[in-house]
Amino acid sequence: MGKFGMKDRLRSLVAMLFIAFLPATLAAQTAPTEIKVGTRVLPPMVTQQGDTLSGFSIDLWNAIGERMKVKTTYQVAPDVRALLELVRTQSVDAGISAISITAAREAVFEFSQPMMSAGLQIMVRGKGKDSDPNPLGDLAGLIFSKGFLVWIGIAALLVLVPAHLVWFLERRHPSGLLAHKGYIPGIFDAIYWASTTLATQGGDMPRHWLSRIVTVLWMFTGIVFVALYTAQLSATLTVQQIQGGINGPDDLQNKKVATTRGSTAANVLRDLRADVVEVSRIDEAYTALLDKSVDAVVFDSPILLYYAASEGKGKVHLVGSTFRKEDYGIAFPAGSDLRKRVNAVLLQLREDGTYQKLYDKWFAAK
Repeated sequence: MGKFGMKDRLRSLVAMLFIAFLPATLAAQTAPTEIKVGTRVLPPMVTQQGDTLSGFSIDLWNAIGERMKVKTTYQVAPDVRALLELVRTQSVDAGISAISITAAREAVFEFSQPMMSAGLQIMVRGKGKDSDPNPLGDLAGLIFSKGFLVWIGIAALLVLVPAHLVWFLERRHPSGLLAHKGYIPGIFDAIYWASTTLATQGGDMPRHWLSRIVTVLWMFTGIVFVALYTAQLSATLTVQQIQGGINGPDDLQNKKVATTRGSTAANVLRDLRADVVEVSRIDEAYTALLDKSVDAVVFDSPILLYYAASEGKGKVHLVGSTFRKEDYGIAFPAGSDLRKRVNAVLLQLREDGTYQKLYDKWFAAK
């Protein structure tokens, strides 16, 4: 009985040890040795030469896969919408590129911890030596601007008021400028006098003593008006030459702005009431901007900075600061067990300096 009890206890102990190590054993057996990763070409996050992919996102995932000891197979999608569809349908195990983490996407996908902080920025054609000057276009834009119309309204008011006053006084004076003239055509002569006095100080001197007082005051008013308008005109032209017509998100209303289809930028532009031109690839937006088919491009700041410093150098420049701050993350299908493993490796890469080396390789100023 004693021997039987000892053997029974030994069997129980072995069974308990087996059960304790079973989850780890199963996990080791079920952990994938090959992972399918979806991506999209978007320099410098992902670049492609032939069948070879590179870029910050590719280097980062390769480092993750190496730490996880898995083989990676990449599948390239044409745009972010197609990429997320691959992840949603579990055609791939993960998606990596410039994928912004949003509340709407969080409801459908699992996301890693942020792999990069980003945001949207505006890119316009260059205003430097490489840009084509268009003085007639600049002049037309100035003439039809709201500021110009305001000045025209002020000038009209300043002309009509003294014109009526001088007409009323001079028409009663025997030798006045408008002696014995009725309202028409007398008022037109008075308007001409007021306009020339305002602009050139060259009008004829009225005869009535009160009209002469009005004329002197009107000359001083004309000097001040012309000086203020000249200063405003010079300031406006200077600002337009330096900054152009688009300087921030508020200037995008009713402007033709290109961005990629299905991106967060497209939704933001619609909220800003811009005329959104959606393209499949961001390089199509660059071409549209240089061809003057659109007024600006709005997209993720790191992507635009890279283009402006490389292929677009001297042709485009960024205006305003980064807006609508967002983070990039690695997307996984809902319920994926892969996210926790990837997060653990991402932390390791940040702690040992590997992440910073990869970031500097693609984004540090050269």
